[in-house]
Parts: sequence; C-alpha cells; structure tokens
Amino acid sequence: MKKKIVFMVINMNVGGTEKALLNMISEMHKDEYDITILMLEKYGGFLDSIPSGVHVEYLEGYEKIKGILNKPPKQTALNFLRNGKITKGLNIIFFHVLSKLFNDKTIFFKYLMRHVPDIKNEYDIAVAYAGPMDFISYFVAKKIKAKKKIQWIHFDITKIGFDQNFASKVYRKFDKIFIVSEEARKKLVKAVPIIKEKLEVFYNIVSPEIILSQSGQGKGFSDDFDGIRILTVGRLTTEKGIDLAIHALALLIKDGYKVKWYCLGEGSSRRKYETLIKENNLQDKFILLGSDPNPYPYMDQCDIYVQPSRHE
Repeated sequence: MKKKIVFMVINMNVGGTEKALLNMISEMHKDEYDITILMLEKYGGFLDSIPSGVHVEYLEGYEKIKGILNKPPKQTALNFLRNGKITKGLNIIFFHVLSKLFNDKTIFFKYLMRHVPDIKNEYDIAVAYAGPMDFISYFVAKKIKAKKKIQWIHFDITKIGFDQNFASKVYRKFDKIFIVSEEARKKLVKAVPIIKEKLEVFYNIVSPEIILSQSGQGKGFSDDFDGIRILTVGRLTTEKGIDLAIHALALLIKDGYKVKWYCLGEGSSRRKYETLIKENNLQDKFILLGSDPNPYPYMDQCDIYVQPSRHE
C-alpha cells in the first residue's frame, strides 16, 4: 500500500523552496508514495515542472480570505465599513484586537477559516512545506487529517518575520520539524526551546540526474560577452545579500577585471538593487536576468558561481 503524503505550499513560484520540493519529489519512488501538492493559489513558473502522477490541488475558499491575510487588518476593516459591510468590518477589528490582547494569532486564523472546509482526504503524512508560513502551519495542524504531521523550515528565522509565540503554540502539534541547516536549527531552538526534541536537520536534496539533464535544455546566456561570467541564482530579497555582490563587482571593475555578474531571480528588492547598480555605474555589468525555471544552463555556461548571503 502506497503512503499518502501531502505537501502544502503557497504556490509554485520560481524559488529555492519550490525547487527543493520538486527535487525531493523526483527522488521519491512512485510505487511507494501517492503524492499531493496542495497550493493556496494556482500560480508560478514551476507549475509545468511538477512530475506526472503527482496530484495538484488548490485550497477551496482561499481567494475569499487572501486579501484579509495579506493586508493590515485595520485597512481591511475600514474598507468593509466604507462599503457598508458593517458586521464584517467590526468582526475583523474585534478578532484582530482579541488576538493582539492575548498575543495569539490562532484566534484570528480560526475566525478567518470558519467557513473554509477541512480537507476531505486523510493522509499518512501532511507537510507544512512552505515554512515558516503561519497560515499554512495552522491549516495543516487544524484542517488536515494525517497520521503524522511535519513542519518544514527553509530559512534562518532571525532574518525574517517570525512569531515565536505562534510557533510555541502551533509547532508542538507537529510530530517532526525539519530545518535545512545546523546553524538555522540552533537559532530556532534558542527562539522556541520547547520544540527542541522535535527538530531535525534535513538538507535539501539535489538530484544529479535532473541537473545534468536540464543543463542541456533552455537558453542560457544570450549575449556574446567573452570575459569572466559570474552567476548568482536567488530571490531579490535582503537576506540573499545581492547588494554584497553588487559592491563586490564594483571593486572587481575598479581593479580592471573584465567581468560581468549575472543574477537569476526575482523579488521585492528589485528596484532597490536597480538603484544600487545605477549608483555604481554597473548597468551593463551587473545583469538582472529575471526568473527562469531552469537555471542549470546558466550554471553550466558561467565561469564562477557565487551564492552571497546575509546569514551569519
């Protein structure tokens, strides 16, 4: 009998977390696992990369609460009141204040999800994969039936917004908590010591077969630059340290090196980095390529690969 396992994620955007999930699924034997990916929304450049045989489902009712989750509650409440939806507006204010008063985000989540149905299927394993993401953690803990539940942490929790009180309350409901590095494990234990015994380091799986196969596909670099190509793949966000790469390139150019630095990825800090590139006169030297679901041709063609980071 196959083990039924569900991985819950936000979407299949082109990113490290989603790529790690695809790599892991590709290594799981189809005759041993019946795999489902449950997404909050149908979106992302990796949608077409999901292996055949994997079930893909989307959370029913998420569209109705997405705006409330992603906007400040006060703004949402005011919008309801202005549109004549007095009861909804007052309820948002009430449950938001209540959750703040008791320092318990689950109160607000419980109110929001009162009409979101539980998942009908029962699984052997349910994984809150897009962690830390409080809504998904709460949903897996409360709305999915499974013999075992796993929380997955992909980031250094000191570098992102992290609700220690929520984690202390909800993470204890999981049987196991996987985290991607030993250093990140130590920081999580310090922040939430109550979950120490459940924590285990699980390094991201890299499939050599997928890398070799995909490195011969896709477009790769399109310019005819004949100097040294440096490549970075990662989201354009503060914790990835792309600004460090920009400053490093400025020093290399100043020292006379014939080099270009390419960055493959998208993110909320793009405009910030575009400004920094312009300030250092690197418009034709530091190239923001945007996102590409297949980074391996670029890796195959570059001379140097660098992965900057602001993690300590």
